[in-house]
Amino acid sequence: MPWHTFSSATYALGESPFWHPQEQTLYWVDIPGKQVLRANGYTGAVQAWDMPSEPGCIAPAASGGLVLALRHGVFRARQWGGPLEPLVTLPYDPATVRANDGKCDALGRFWVGTIDETKTHDAAALYSIDCRGGRVPQVVCHARNALTANGLAWSPDGRTLYWADTPRHVVHAWDFDAEANTLTAHSPFQQFLPKPADWQFDRPGQPAYGGRPDGAAVDVQGNYWVALYEGQRVCQFAPDGTLLAAYPTPAQCPTMPCFGGEDLQTLYLTTARHGRSAAELQAYPLSGAVFSLRVAVPGLPVLFFAD
Repeated sequence: MPWHTFSSATYALGESPFWHPQEQTLYWVDIPGKQVLRANGYTGAVQAWDMPSEPGCIAPAASGGLVLALRHGVFRARQWGGPLEPLVTLPYDPATVRANDGKCDALGRFWVGTIDETKTHDAAALYSIDCRGGRVPQVVCHARNALTANGLAWSPDGRTLYWADTPRHVVHAWDFDAEANTLTAHSPFQQFLPKPADWQFDRPGQPAYGGRPDGAAVDVQGNYWVALYEGQRVCQFAPDGTLLAAYPTPAQCPTMPCFGGEDLQTLYLTTARHGRSAAELQAYPLSGAVFSLRVAVPGLPVLFFAD
């Protein structure tokens, strides 16, 4: 099944894509470019919205607009391009930590994972932010001691939460109680092989490397689809962890998939070019573009923020 170029414009580090079903529009962010982007699902025409600091993740709001996690705080925008209303500041030092991967759960809480930019202090964590009913934002920290939060997703019944720590090449799974907002019974879901020393994407004879887990999505059968950064592939795993398929990608560094289109059978994929070598960008000139792939099993729809 061939990938198609949904948006040929390239961005430094595309992340956090979601398909808005009412608008038939794909949203995503460029983290170092400090932009939120959206593209018409039929024409591919892209609009860009400049942010005051790096956007790690975004989600649609049930009452309209977006909720956005930026480096320096979590904000609410009632409309595209509108004012950013502060919601909450998460308990981390923005000099070395920023928001990264995140999305909403089925009850409308916004979950935000962070990244430890020092890669040494295990300062990344996973938070949920509850603003339902207009309440003062309630922040809960669910997991700590990570380096780069990624791969957040839920099973179709909402009872399993997945979360990855990218530099450690691991995807975790927990039992999730949505009403109590608790994680229990932790287990490793996937452990990928570490990156070999001095690995380069095109060096012949080097040890095999399949990449490390970045963003993820789940389909209606409960299969977990994860982008393997530097692995040039998206992998589909069954709920029991069995590898069902691996789809080679048009960029060495895929970052996050999401399901969209009217039937939720189009897999959209953001990619990265930030910090990649000249040789890699020559080999993969569309690194940083957004791609799409038709798939047999529909994905789960995006979940909306409630306030």
